Amino acid sequence: MTVILHENHDVPIVVVNVSFGVGSRFEAPGRTGFAHLFEHLMFMGTRRVPPKAFDAWMERAGGWNNAWTSKDRTEYYDVGPPSSLDLLLWMEADRLRDLGPLMTLEKLDAQREVVRNERRQTSENTPYGKVELRLPELLYPESHPYHHPVIGSHADLEAATVDDVKAFFAKHYDPANASLVVAGDFDSARVKARIEQLFGAIPSRGAPTGPVAAGADASSKPTLTAVVKETLEDNVELEKVVMAWQTPKHFAPGDAELDLLSTALSSSKASRLYKALVYEQKLAQSVEASQESGHIGSRFTVGVIARPGVSLDRIEAAIDKELDALRKKPMTDDELVRAKNLVETDFVTRLESVRERAALLNMYQADTKDPGFAAKDLERYRSATKEGIRDVAAKYLVPNARVVMRVVPKKAGKAK
Repeated sequence: MTVILHENHDVPIVVVNVSFGVGSRFEAPGRTGFAHLFEHLMFMGTRRVPPKAFDAWMERAGGWNNAWTSKDRTEYYDVGPPSSLDLLLWMEADRLRDLGPLMTLEKLDAQREVVRNERRQTSENTPYGKVELRLPELLYPESHPYHHPVIGSHADLEAATVDDVKAFFAKHYDPANASLVVAGDFDSARVKARIEQLFGAIPSRGAPTGPVAAGADASSKPTLTAVVKETLEDNVELEKVVMAWQTPKHFAPGDAELDLLSTALSSSKASRLYKALVYEQKLAQSVEASQESGHIGSRFTVGVIARPGVSLDRIEAAIDKELDALRKKPMTDDELVRAKNLVETDFVTRLESVRERAALLNMYQADTKDPGFAAKDLERYRSATKEGIRDVAAKYLVPNARVVMRVVPKKAGKAK
């Protein structure tokens, strides 16, 4: 297990952040959604910490917790006063050791339904939420680890057995596949000894191997070579167009430039897409753009909700006009400065939070194997040039290799 200690006594808070190198891209065909399912199962209790006690005991000690799952990894974090640190570490070690072998059908069924309801609430029954379910399938081929959505499918979740879940835990929830960060108000020497005592005796099979992990470099190569179009009907009032491109993986050349470009496109009323489509041409209700970075590849997405009565043909043409201009001519100095300032402000704001610092340390460890990468990360943005952003846009945001999705109101009379 990788252990990262960040001792800081500015505020009386401690954070325990445990990152496992397992996300949806590590799931087997027919068993999608397992990584996210485990985000829920990990709170279902062991012999020493019964169901519901994980939250109850932590809250009684003044703490709280949460977790999240991505395509690449799953992260659990606990926050509390310094006096709670022993408890936080003990409970994390306890569930890493025993939760998988003690899995039961009752526990699995309970969280299986929670996850299926979450899929309904956050994607299927949320305006435009179906885009996130379908977009990965259109953007990547079926053989690609990013092809399916993180939350998985109802069919795969229903098909999961207790043996499946136990095998998934045994393979991926191993100390050798984990990175533990302790951040905040604590004594490093004492905590290091405590971690060794609690985690050192947990058996390890070593880091998992397999086709997905071994094929990560090959999977990072662009696979989209044409325009893929699809129209979705949804319970929405206004039409929306979403465009997506395959782009460089996190921290690869071009990733920071595309981050800055997305900021320049949609981050404020002075941004390029907002100014052109919302303010000047009055075509759009809202605009958004993002560089969603991943470990083996990223995607650049533009989304625009049309005003009533405005055709999506006009919206697409307006987006293409703005992107074509950025591919041919660098953005202005003011646009570049504004984008850099917004990115740096957000970066510094994250560093002010002990919880966010812990998350960043584990993110850098996962993606660069250097938890102290913060200064180098910030320098990527500070050193970016408007010419470099133009060149990256011209290379990756090409009109003939992208996904174009349209979301339109469901026709009257169709079942919801």
